[in-house]
Amino acid sequence: MRLALVGHGFMGRTHLASFASIPGIEPVHVHLTDLDRVLADPEIDAVDLCIPTDLHAAAAIVALRAGKHVLVEKPMALDAASCNRMMDEAARRGRILMVAHVLRFSPAYTDLECALAKETVRSAAFRRRCSPPDWAPWFRDPARSGGGPFDLLIHDTDMALHLFGSPESISATGIGDLLSARLFYAKGVCVEISGGWYPGEIPFSMDYTVVTRRATFEYNSRLAPFFVDGYAAEIAYFAECVRESKPPERCPPAKSACAVRLMLALIAARERNGEKIPWISE
Repeated sequence: MRLALVGHGFMGRTHLASFASIPGIEPVHVHLTDLDRVLADPEIDAVDLCIPTDLHAAAAIVALRAGKHVLVEKPMALDAASCNRMMDEAARRGRILMVAHVLRFSPAYTDLECALAKETVRSAAFRRRCSPPDWAPWFRDPARSGGGPFDLLIHDTDMALHLFGSPESISATGIGDLLSARLFYAKGVCVEISGGWYPGEIPFSMDYTVVTRRATFEYNSRLAPFFVDGYAAEIAYFAECVRESKPPERCPPAKSACAVRLMLALIAARERNGEKIPWISE
């Protein structure tokens, strides 16, 4: 399978480093400016889009129309309408579309998912923070990246939806690149998501605490490093879906679109300063 990796930024380099451990993939690393040439190449089976978020929808749709399968970095797009256009195009062309939500393939989180299968959850908290990204200026433009909470905490929003489903209501506080949110579920279960881009020299960290009736599950990336093989696992799974012409059930685009809608709702909810408000997933 020939896969064109589009993008030379941090995530592009991260994906490229993962290809060496994935059998059956021949990567072709190109600049965004070469996308038209890549799409015209009948020998390219799929594209891996590691490009600024505001370009995700347009690039994915053009690639799908050219008959290519598409793996696109998170967040899926900047708004729900763009997500829907991407999914509609993939369905129309009969091509695989998958969003690279790496936590769904990372050991610390897949192990949690397995452990919770036999547990009754009482509460959960997901935290993630770092300094503002300095490897590309587009991150600091909310019109291009969505801002700190949208770009960074989309990981934890997607994981909360994956593990616990859609909340009945939400609340949030914070300002700028910081967010502290709560997702409310039936029977008093509350899931907290907090963090963002912090001023100063703040090293990246992520952690969770999940409390069940019988146990407490904890993870902290400062104590147990984040395994880079999550990236290899997600790319390998995408390639498997392409080869077998099967939908990406481990990371379906409809769920990625739902994460976008929920994250945008949480950011908007900050304007109501912690007020609990209903949330409808569709």
